[in-house]
Amino acid sequence: MRVEFDGEIIYWRGPSPFYFVEVPDDESAEIHAVAAQVTYGWGVIPATVELGATRWTTSLFPRGDLYMVPLKAHVRGAEKLDLGDAVHVALELEVGY
Repeated sequence: MRVEFDGEIIYWRGPSPFYFVEVPDDESAEIHAVAAQVTYGWGVIPATVELGATRWTTSLFPRGDLYMVPLKAHVRGAEKLDLGDAVHVALELEVGY
């Protein structure tokens, strides 16, 4: 399953402070529809992410009804990104039917 969206880089000072891109409502609903098939616990969803020329694997975190894509420092550095920047994100989830 592939999901693409545009979002803004935010900083969340939750239990684990980090930079994220919030997955919009419609795309989060698509992910939620297959979450039971792909989660490995606590609602965390494994995903391969593409942002610019950078591709990496990570875990999407649930936050309310939405999912959050964490942006590691090496990704932000490679793409020259900072807080508030608008980005285009592509997610791939391994969904078995």
